[in-house]
Amino acid sequence: MPSRALASTCIRSSEAIVVGGGPAGSAAAARLKAGGMDVIVLDKEQFPRQKLCAGWITPEVVRDLQLEIAAYPHSFLSFRRLHWHVRGLKLPVPCVQHSIRRVEFDAWLLERSGAEVVQHGVRDIRFDGEYYVLDESFRCRYLIGAAGTSCPVRRTLFENAMPRPRALQTVTLELEFPYDWRDADCHLWFFDHGLPGYSWYVPKASGWLNVGVGAMATRLKERGETIRLHWRFLASKLLRQFQIPMPSDPTGYSYYVRGPLDSARIGNAFIVGDAAGLATRDLCEGIGPAIRSGQRAANSILSGAPYSLEEVTGSSLGGGLVSRWMDWAFTRGG
Repeated sequence: MPSRALASTCIRSSEAIVVGGGPAGSAAAARLKAGGMDVIVLDKEQFPRQKLCAGWITPEVVRDLQLEIAAYPHSFLSFRRLHWHVRGLKLPVPCVQHSIRRVEFDAWLLERSGAEVVQHGVRDIRFDGEYYVLDESFRCRYLIGAAGTSCPVRRTLFENAMPRPRALQTVTLELEFPYDWRDADCHLWFFDHGLPGYSWYVPKASGWLNVGVGAMATRLKERGETIRLHWRFLASKLLRQFQIPMPSDPTGYSYYVRGPLDSARIGNAFIVGDAAGLATRDLCEGIGPAIRSGQRAANSILSGAPYSLEEVTGSSLGGGLVSRWMDWAFTRGG
């Protein structure tokens, strides 16, 4: 991945700067480049970089990216059914879904965008006339914050206009490790032991496996429980049912599911993906909304159209009865 450290203190000007090189940032940068705009992507990490994620991508993601599956050069596994486990019931659901490894997928998307990538962790942002100035080193007319939950663009420019409802915060623990799995289907366990969320088993191509557990943080707190307690339940289940011992301790992170979105643009600054809190409310899926929001921010810059996230769905299941029940169970039920 072409990435270089900032070598000079001179201010570098670009029409647009994207802060964050994940799927949301790559999608925005690719659309801007295709529209003929000069764009720089800033990310504190050098790609490829490790990124824990179940790595579930939907057919909509494949469509939005115009991804030719046969030409994708890295790990890619398709599922023909999902196994839903809900309160003791096992429901095999016919479908077409896919899994990727984020360490590969993100680097590939970023390189495919054609944007210049600079390894740089943004610390300070100020508005100077019609330009945004970042760390007195970069200047742009358009700024897109795509650096996830802790995005500096969100923190600096959007914190007051777009406060995060605590009830929409999720917490997650997961592991991804090489494993010679036998079951090639994805398994999801909903509300085990009263968990306000679900745990998962997601096999990936080339002998990799991702397992994890996620839940709504405030619901856990109300129950006097921690996410690590539910990780232990999952680890026991995987050992008992699949004979899979956990090779190490899991890694945790936090993000937000979709809430109010009216202030995702201020002037010529935009936030997208997890920076805007766009994960779906029924399955907490983040990759699809990240990509769609990045593309819409770029479209707004290129065309002058309003930045609307109405079409960036708040559900993975289409907003039907099951989707609404899942939303209620995660955030208020459990």
